[in-house]
Amino acid sequence: MAFRGGAVPPPPGRRGRGGVLPLVRGPALPLLPPGRDARVRRARGRLRAVTDLGAPEHLGALLGIALATAVLVVAARRPNPDWWLKTLAVVLVVDEVSWWAYLLLGGVPGSLLALSLPLQLCDTAIFITAAALWTRRPLLVEVTYFWGLAGTIQALLTPDLPQHFPSYPYWQYYIAHGGVVASALVLVVGLRIHPRPWAVLKVAALTIAYAALVGAIDLVTAANYMYLRAKPPTATLLDVLGPWPWYIGTAALIGFALLALLDAPFRPVRRR
Repeated sequence: MAFRGGAVPPPPGRRGRGGVLPLVRGPALPLLPPGRDARVRRARGRLRAVTDLGAPEHLGALLGIALATAVLVVAARRPNPDWWLKTLAVVLVVDEVSWWAYLLLGGVPGSLLALSLPLQLCDTAIFITAAALWTRRPLLVEVTYFWGLAGTIQALLTPDLPQHFPSYPYWQYYIAHGGVVASALVLVVGLRIHPRPWAVLKVAALTIAYAALVGAIDLVTAANYMYLRAKPPTATLLDVLGPWPWYIGTAALIGFALLALLDAPFRPVRRR
């Protein structure tokens, strides 16, 4: 879900000697062309220092999400889980909408809001996850499962979050991303709504189509949704996948392999 594409003016007192500090989450803009220079490398170094992977605030969030997921998966196998599944759906949507309220109340200019639309894959996954929890329709569950465990979980392991505990952006980020991952396991492991045959190809096709749409929006708005124009400023898996634009193709191949791997446990079940 990350920063929604744009550099957002910080709250009062957050301006440092280096200029405007990105408020939270994602590829800081204004975005330079793909041939990035030393200024980008320096910015990436500063944000890496802020994110601090493996810090107690990061590991604590992961532990809390893991424990909550285990409890919810067990609870899903008990009678009448419908009420709390729908409650979880509402929580995810409210958490996402609250981020927009946070931006608006902070006085973010409309031009920057245009670069902060909920178009990152994790943003869209939140609404799909909420719909899957509410309706339990197979296609929605499949998209939630594959996007959640192949994509959103990476945002938890390498968070694009230059904010610290206990700030609001910290809580909002981990509730959103952790909620998608937990919901994916609740639906597939807890409720046993398993992916159907050809689910991998269907979700892969939907993902490619969505990426093409987002890429067109990136061209029009000069944003960086789905990191199609540049890598995130913080350390992520994309850092080892080569320069732009090659990392996009490499990430797509890895993504398809992850979908197939996530589908593997259910193939023997489908043959019965």
